[in-house]
Amino acid sequence: MLSLLIVISILATGFGVPRRCEPGDETLGRCRSPNEEKAACTDMALAYCQDVPYRHIMFPNIVGHRNRVEAELGAEYLLLSVLHGLLNGECSEELRLLGCSVLAPRCHDGRMLKPCRTSCEAVRRGCSHAFEGIDMAWPYFLDCDRFFVSNQEGCYDPLSEFKARQEIAFANFTDEPSTIIQFTYHTNAQMWSTLKRTAAKCSHISRTYSIGRSVDGKDLLVIEFSNNPGQHELLEPEMKYVGNMHGNEVLGRQLLIYMAEYLCSEYLLGNERIQTLINTTRIHILPSMNPDGYELAAAEGPILNGWTSGRRNAQNIDLNRNFPALTSIAYSRRRYRRFRVDHIPIPDSYWFGKVAPETYAVMKWIRSIPFVLSASLHGGELLVSYPFDFSKHPQEEKMFSSTPDDQVFKQLARIYADAHAEMASNKTNRCGGSFSNKRGIINGAEWYSFAGGMADFNYLHSNCFEVTVELGCDKFPSEEQLYPEWKRNKESLLSFMEAVHRGIKGVVRDEHGNGIKGATITVKGIRHDITTAEDGDYWRLLTPGLHILTATASGYNKAVKRVNLPRAMTRAGRVDFVLKKVPYAPDEDDLYIPGLETYERFDPYNQFESYSQRELGENGEERLEKPWWWAYFTQTGDSAPTWLLRN
Repeated sequence: MLSLLIVISILATGFGVPRRCEPGDETLGRCRSPNEEKAACTDMALAYCQDVPYRHIMFPNIVGHRNRVEAELGAEYLLLSVLHGLLNGECSEELRLLGCSVLAPRCHDGRMLKPCRTSCEAVRRGCSHAFEGIDMAWPYFLDCDRFFVSNQEGCYDPLSEFKARQEIAFANFTDEPSTIIQFTYHTNAQMWSTLKRTAAKCSHISRTYSIGRSVDGKDLLVIEFSNNPGQHELLEPEMKYVGNMHGNEVLGRQLLIYMAEYLCSEYLLGNERIQTLINTTRIHILPSMNPDGYELAAAEGPILNGWTSGRRNAQNIDLNRNFPALTSIAYSRRRYRRFRVDHIPIPDSYWFGKVAPETYAVMKWIRSIPFVLSASLHGGELLVSYPFDFSKHPQEEKMFSSTPDDQVFKQLARIYADAHAEMASNKTNRCGGSFSNKRGIINGAEWYSFAGGMADFNYLHSNCFEVTVELGCDKFPSEEQLYPEWKRNKESLLSFMEAVHRGIKGVVRDEHGNGIKGATITVKGIRHDITTAEDGDYWRLLTPGLHILTATASGYNKAVKRVNLPRAMTRAGRVDFVLKKVPYAPDEDDLYIPGLETYERFDPYNQFESYSQRELGENGEERLEKPWWWAYFTQTGDSAPTWLLRN
């Protein structure tokens, strides 16, 4: 990055250059049109355009630069010189050659030949997503209608030799097309760019969205994959991956970035497994929950293993100890006959403590989307742990503490661990821990007990089942280990996503066919209910066997069904319910439990609402931050190329 800035500074220095036309300047009389200058042919002299398929060029060029010096000092030429770095090599050759055809147009027999519009349109179709990925507007000087002409007007293809070289290169490939991933570490800016570029490349199945900001104002950016991105679809389950909760545990962050690229590329290549997964599932990936901590860990780097620096957020809060401690509430209220360990409200007392903006954002995210399954990726061990993470006995630091869905959690943990050969092996070195005969999975509290964890919060506050995946002993492995780790974990990550389709699903409707929101699905013998989503649909992860299900809703009668899930079943069984309206009468067994705040109370005193608000300008408008690459073009103080800004 430093070398890129140095190159930009060298290219951008220079003063006293005659004013040239910016977009719209000519109509305002601020500059002269190219046809007012005396056109002249000259030898190619622009360093970044030396490999174009012609040797003579003409000035003034198509956008009004009168000579080589003026062209080289323009922001347009500066953009061409840094495209490769900005776009990580994607489309950089095509865009550079296309830009050179405008800034250094071909001279033939004393007249200017303009590039073909069809060439420009083809590049724009294939490369516009690369600019969207870094929040950069399509460059004005590559406007296909303004600066390019049709075949009938007499044009040439500036990409002819480039296409010929590509055809020769492709002819030498004998293997099937495959996904190409660059296995390097990503800075925060590179991560955001990669996610946005991936979403733009696969815009029909993907999008990015922010769930909030870190302490230092960095976006907590999520990439979503679905055949209808941005929309919850009836009976389509939703799952999430969360990485880098501890900023110094970086492998999960990188694996999730690679997984986003892999899903997009393989879907486009026709991979049936990936297409089926995305067409039937809504997948949300948050590669970094703690981008501030990551920056500290990255400064220390893999040499010192990033063992402690960056674990906490910028407020020195451990995010995996910062969630409401609902597990102790569940333990204390088990004596109430009708109390169940699900959808426990957040106590008002929680909001009097220190709540990190990252925690606040994730809690709102969990409450806003009907997640079914989740995994949080960590480092420091090689195993999968499952709830509860907080011991049922406060004096016991290592006590097996099961949830009502212990068998389901063990099954989910096994799915990830069994697909990872080293994790599932009892012979594997467990980073100094003793986990004999566990085959890579363990109850969280049996490993070590802690309160305020994200996995327990998911289970006790929502419908979501979350496990914690420890990816290895090395929290910050060397870059050479990224590809081997990807190979070890790829199948586990895919299999775990597919596990969201286990158990049962269905819709709870009234007699008129309308979905009932908030209906409760109870499984006999399991003291943990799940509730229906906005349109009455639900998903209930279950192990194979016989289950008795009950659907209830306030103001309706209850319905009971008996289902048998075969052991070989890999897709969720469909179990629908129809409830009849009845006069509401309070049940005499309904007991008031002191301190049980309503579920809807979230940040009741609006202490942390500012975490969700964007900074406003003087006139009340939202103040938009300049993108990370903006400083590249403003080094000399010359007029900034605002035409590069999307907003």
